[in-house]
Amino acid sequence: MKGWRLRWHEIIFEAETPAGRRFDVVLLWAILLNVALVMLETVPSLQEDYGAVFRWLEWGFTGLFTLEYLMRLATVRRPLLYATSFFGLVDLAAIVPTFLGLLIPGSQSLRVIRILRLLRVFRVLKLGGFLQASSTIAVALRASRAKITVFLTAVLALVTIVGTVMYLVEGPESEFTSIPKSIYWAIVTVTTVGYGDIAPASVLGQILASAMMVIGYAIIAVPTGIVGMELARGSSPDGSTRACDDCGTEGHRADASYCYRCGAPFS
Repeated sequence: MKGWRLRWHEIIFEAETPAGRRFDVVLLWAILLNVALVMLETVPSLQEDYGAVFRWLEWGFTGLFTLEYLMRLATVRRPLLYATSFFGLVDLAAIVPTFLGLLIPGSQSLRVIRILRLLRVFRVLKLGGFLQASSTIAVALRASRAKITVFLTAVLALVTIVGTVMYLVEGPESEFTSIPKSIYWAIVTVTTVGYGDIAPASVLGQILASAMMVIGYAIIAVPTGIVGMELARGSSPDGSTRACDDCGTEGHRADASYCYRCGAPFS
């Protein structure tokens, strides 16, 4: 990568240089202002008085983010890899809602998703270790996937059985009008949410509900323990804001020789 592409790659993707840091700070302020604009736009009195101003500002921000996204694609060797990366998808999601609003009225509020782009603050503040720590959490979640799947399957079986029994015990008289609705009650109870919109009236139903509440407290701790165990097994070295020239993936170690996502060598 040579010439202007290399220069702009350093500015857009790297936060170690003064120019790159200024770029990210300006970008973060633009994101904050735009998210605030989306929120204010939903206030009826403000929308009535300043609706036209909101629309012009929104298209201005959308144009800015679209230009930034295209520049990111233009300054990496493998644009498709960047486009399908986490930050690439977040950047794309930041500009799609405005254009989607032209086709689906009311979908403009989805623009608030742009706040996800504030994750780049880790780079601006040189919190590279946080990027590496997020990778550790992702690895732990992947390692826990099989155990959590088995756990969720067991929970689904439990709420299905209890919901069916509760339907037979209580019946339509207590608003348990169907098995699916009874299963909904079981899920609300076992997760300790307790909306209270449906409640058992019979003694047997109340005993069953009490058992589900106690089981709920035990169930909550299981996935936490599974993921916590995997986190304890892993360790993560300090990261940096270094980005791959090919795919734009960030969070590599300062001494890395290859990109952990696409395998491209660092020059």
